[in-house]
Amino acid sequence: MEASTSRAKARAGGDGGARDDTPRRLSGIRFENVTVAYGATVALDDFTLDVAPGQVMALLGPSGSGKTTALRAVAGFVEPTRGRIFIGDVDVTDKPPYRRGIGMVVQQYALFPHMRVEDNVAFGLRANRCPRAEIPARVEECLRLVGMASYARRYPLELSGGQQQRVAIARALAIRPQVLLLDEPLSALDAQLRSGMLKEIARLHRELPDVTILYVTHDQIEALTLADRIAVMNDSRLVDVGSAQSLYQQPPSRFTATFVGNANLLPVTVDRWDEREQQAWVRLGDRMLEVMSHMPARPGEARTLCIRPHALALDGQPGCNAIEATVSEVQWRGSAHRLYVDVGGVEMWADSRPLRSPPSRGQRIVLHFLPGDATLLAGASVGAGTTAAAG
Repeated sequence: MEASTSRAKARAGGDGGARDDTPRRLSGIRFENVTVAYGATVALDDFTLDVAPGQVMALLGPSGSGKTTALRAVAGFVEPTRGRIFIGDVDVTDKPPYRRGIGMVVQQYALFPHMRVEDNVAFGLRANRCPRAEIPARVEECLRLVGMASYARRYPLELSGGQQQRVAIARALAIRPQVLLLDEPLSALDAQLRSGMLKEIARLHRELPDVTILYVTHDQIEALTLADRIAVMNDSRLVDVGSAQSLYQQPPSRFTATFVGNANLLPVTVDRWDEREQQAWVRLGDRMLEVMSHMPARPGEARTLCIRPHALALDGQPGCNAIEATVSEVQWRGSAHRLYVDVGGVEMWADSRPLRSPPSRGQRIVLHFLPGDATLLAGASVGAGTTAAAG
């Protein structure tokens, strides 16, 4: 089994197969000022992004943010109005899809229902005129790689949603792509299947580290779980880009703070800033709070404080900040209690471990958090409602 998996890894990323002009070596993706417009409607606006070879890059954003348009531009299914797209060192902007050396998986699987699993996986190989004698071995190896070798003779309707998606991934890998494009591949699955497929895709990337993956999703959990880096998009533009951990712990913008994880956003005023320690002291009402600030903060400046709900606790420890709040609602969620509270007219929430005696509505409580669990964002809060959409 181990030897077969090793052969599958080598051949899935090896030489030959897909009819493309790109060099057979590690290939990343580069967008250079790419714009896609349909008449007066701009679907992707001046998009510039580098994806390193072998990296998993998630394009994360709400519907209409331009993420799928960016992926389709790499695939060759939409033509940029201006700008260039590179795979490796090769400009593929004007090349047809079949000459780009890519594999693609979409959310609805797109398997041929009248073909058996093995014939679905072989379809791209035959279309690319792979030598007939090589096809059975490559199909078997790709199915083994995704754990579907024993289902080769079944039809798609005899498979679960998760199994169909594995077949779709095997078909994409069979042509030995340099780049794998995944367009919301888990959105059609239920929560339990989605969790299992996340684990499978992560395993697949470990076994095929040379394949560059561009992963489109609106689901923050998928992006945080799989991606080496995340490109956050909104209104057809790139908002922020960085590692999953940096965007979550030190979000550069208000939008990223609320879209990459849940966030409480509070209006504060800067009292002072320590550049060497990257810390700031801010006022929330009459409370002085010590927080992280990786960008300069001037005394008297109005700023936004970001605190993740899981960082707030009812019991404190030395060095913790404290915020007085009034409980407006308590929700039991099995593994946690969610407390919605009012802090000086601003709604917040805290996710706590299950409480034996949760507070009641209208009760005054004190929430605690460590300085390292809160960070200042650029700009002041807008309006009183400062929390992200609950998840």
